[in-house]
Amino acid sequence: MDIPPGIKDQLDQLKNKFQAISQKTETHLEGLLWSKPITYWDYIQTDALLNLQIQRTTLPDEMVFIMYHQVNELLFKMILWEMDQLCHTSKPETAYFTEKLMRISRYFDMLTTSFDIMGDGMDIEQYMKFRNTLTPASGFQSAQYRLIEFCSTDLINLIDYRYRKTIDRTTSYEFAMEHLYWQAAGKDYHTGEKSYLLKEFERKYKPQFLSYMEEYNTINVWQKFKELPEEDQKNADLVKAMRHYDHTVNITWVMQHLNTARKYIEGSGKGDGEATGGSDWKKYMHPKYQRRIFFPELWSPEELASWGEEKNVE
Repeated sequence: MDIPPGIKDQLDQLKNKFQAISQKTETHLEGLLWSKPITYWDYIQTDALLNLQIQRTTLPDEMVFIMYHQVNELLFKMILWEMDQLCHTSKPETAYFTEKLMRISRYFDMLTTSFDIMGDGMDIEQYMKFRNTLTPASGFQSAQYRLIEFCSTDLINLIDYRYRKTIDRTTSYEFAMEHLYWQAAGKDYHTGEKSYLLKEFERKYKPQFLSYMEEYNTINVWQKFKELPEEDQKNADLVKAMRHYDHTVNITWVMQHLNTARKYIEGSGKGDGEATGGSDWKKYMHPKYQRRIFFPELWSPEELASWGEEKNVE
C-alpha cells in the first residue's frame, strides 16, 4: 500500500523526533494503539477543579467568595504566563511586545470588571459572618499578584515612596524587600511590628520573591519596552496601551477593590471596620497613598502629582 506523501512526511518527522531522544518510533506508535482517547473533562481536569472549593462555614455566599478568588488566581497565572514569555524574549519585536501587552491588559480589564460579582453578588450579612472565620488570612497574601508587580516594573517603583531615596540598583534585595510598599499593610499600624499575616506570608514566599526580584531586575516589562526601537517607544498607540495597563492595575483595580471593601466592611454597620489581616486598609489600599506607578516616565508631572485622584485620566 502506498503511503500518502503527507503521512510519510509526518512519520519522518516523528522518527527524527524520537531518534533525537534515543527512542524507538515503533514503540511510541504501538502505544498509540492502546491509548485512551482524551475527553474534555480529562484534559481540563474538570473534576479536580470543581472539588477545590472547600467552605469553612455553612453560609451559601461563602462559596461565591471562594470561587471568585480562585478565578482571580487563575487569571493571575495567565498574566504571569504571558509575562514570562515576553520578558524572556531577547530584544522582542514591537509587534510581539504589543501583542503580549494587550493580552495582559485584557486579563486585567476582566479582573477589574469582575468586581461587580463581589460588589453585588454576596449578601452583606452573610459576608460579615463568614469573614471572621477567615482571620487572619487576607487577599494581601496573593503571592502571584506580587510576582506580577516584580515582572512589570523596576523595583524602585515598588518601594514605599518614603524610603526610595535609600534604595538604588546596588541595594541588596533583602533590604529592598523590607521596604516594599505593601510591607506597611503587613505591620501593626500601632506598633510597627510585623503581623502574623506578614510573617506567614514571608515564611512561605520570601525565597520566591527574592528570586523574582533578582531575575526580573533587568528584564521586566518596562525594561523590555526600553529595548524597543526609540521611534516605537514614542508610538502613540503603544504608549496609550502602556498607560492603560499602568492605570488599570494601579488605580482602577485598586479602587474597585477599595470600594468593594468599603461596602462590606463599613457599609454593613457591623464589625469593627478592620480588615481580616488587621491592616490599616483604607489608607494602605488607596492608590494616592500607595504611589505605585509602573511606568512613571510615561506620565506628566501633573498626572503623577494627582495619581489616584478621580481627575487622573488615562
